[in-house]
Amino acid sequence: MPSRSTQAIRQAYARAMLAEAGVTDPALERAMAAVPREDFLGDPPWHVHGLGQGRPQETSDPHDIYRDVLVSLDAGKGLNNGSPSLHAAGLHALAARPGETVVHIGAGTGYYSAILAETVGPQGRVAAVEFDPEMAARAKHCLKPWPNVEPVEGNGADWPREPADILYVNFAVDRPADPWIERLKPGGRLLFPLGVPEEPMRVGGPSYSARAGYLLVTNTPDGYAARFLQAVSFVWNEAIPQADDDSHARLRQAMRRGGGAWSVRSLRWRTPPQPEEWYAQDAWGLSFDPPGTAR
Repeated sequence: MPSRSTQAIRQAYARAMLAEAGVTDPALERAMAAVPREDFLGDPPWHVHGLGQGRPQETSDPHDIYRDVLVSLDAGKGLNNGSPSLHAAGLHALAARPGETVVHIGAGTGYYSAILAETVGPQGRVAAVEFDPEMAARAKHCLKPWPNVEPVEGNGADWPREPADILYVNFAVDRPADPWIERLKPGGRLLFPLGVPEEPMRVGGPSYSARAGYLLVTNTPDGYAARFLQAVSFVWNEAIPQADDDSHARLRQAMRRGGGAWSVRSLRWRTPPQPEEWYAQDAWGLSFDPPGTAR
């Protein structure tokens, strides 16, 4: 059991991160307060980004990690335990409910997987999928206290293996993988960073999204509703084949068009392109029209 002081720190942290995200969510606040972040970061000193100085700072003070900071998990690979307020906004939008099935893709060491496990409760299930073998092994160890979580070393493009209520993706891509759309249950929600990679992509080191937005997709009776939540920056995916340069150029141009992204209302999937889409590929696209009202 955590000490009273530790519990108070986590409770204050959870309230502060939701406030920073601009949301009120008692269930998510309880979940964030219940999970000890330090247990997912490795041994101190921790390398923390965002303590008020330009460069990452070393700290062994647990108070420092219960702030809106990134903590390095593997600097060489660009893998971090990301901004709690950003994830609070994303998890709030996904609105996980008790008993639901969740797939967390790009789970790292599993911190946000554990928060999802707290939210869906013992009757729910979470698959924490991680491509990097070292991160996956660490997640397997860190997630032992949550029997409703299955840590998986694997390619996130292959998941989910069966229909899921929630898919939460924590790396940037230029298109959704087929299973993310096709195995989303009715009423299911998918959140992933859609964007383009930085140019040129780094050789021998991590690459990141140059432009990206958190895209929330919901499987409704009329089709796939879609909307951007906010601009984000994530490490670029390692496992999913990239689109071609022309596709990247068109997506980059769409993202530069003022507020157009915020008017996206639906995702087209495996149907022909429609006039005046925000972004269009042959097999999929993003439209300004609500689901079921294509022109």
